[in-house]
Amino acid sequence: MGNSKNSGISDACHDHEHCISDALETAQAICQEQGAKLTQLRKQVLLLIWQNHKPLGAYTLIDMLAQSEQRRVAPPTVYRALEFLLELGLIHRINSLNAYIGCTNPQLHQDQAQASTNYFFICSQCNDSQEIISPLLANNIRGACEDIDFLPQQQWLEVTGLCKQCR
Repeated sequence: MGNSKNSGISDACHDHEHCISDALETAQAICQEQGAKLTQLRKQVLLLIWQNHKPLGAYTLIDMLAQSEQRRVAPPTVYRALEFLLELGLIHRINSLNAYIGCTNPQLHQDQAQASTNYFFICSQCNDSQEIISPLLANNIRGACEDIDFLPQQQWLEVTGLCKQCR
């Protein structure tokens, strides 16, 4: 895809600690801007999701929280935290995996026109996932919808295959 921008997550020189600190800083700024509260639990869930670039299911998050908190957090509590993070565009749901991953560009997703255009490449071997931003792909999908007089309400694209490291 010549006209797409990806996050370079699979690159050997990727600075993951920078991703985590950027995600937290961005989350705090968006929460302040939206008048929302980034509670300790919401922050913990976000940080767990950003520990790596592999989608995590809600029950995996619950188990991880239990290890760090020394107590079990109820599923509805975690699902509410996930819903909050989704609504602010800080994370995405990978529908095919029923899992969640950090959003690499939540400021872009604050624009409602862009909020439902999620494009993901997911390695079927290591589960590493990359979100891409592709105006070309978005325009092609929009054009296809116009061709058949179709009004999309939500869209996502999830492509599975093998990443560079697993090939």
